[in-house]
Amino acid sequence: MRVFFHVLLIIVSLGLIAAVLLQKGKSAGLSGAITGGAEHLFGRQKARGLDLFLSRLTTGLAVAFIILSLVVSYIVKA
Repeated sequence: MRVFFHVLLIIVSLGLIAAVLLQKGKSAGLSGAITGGAEHLFGRQKARGLDLFLSRLTTGLAVAFIILSLVVSYIVKA
């Protein structure tokens, strides 16, 4: 059981790395950092298609990574 959770944690972490690297950058330099937040806040740039999918996939994998990390640490401790 311990090996299964370790392997699953490795697979989820590699998937999380891949999902983050596949996403496009949200800002282009310093001007994008200043105006990008306001545009995102007021909804001018809405994510669609692949960007939306990658965003949701990243969120799901991050949650799975945190939960699996807690489970693995509990199993190793016990």
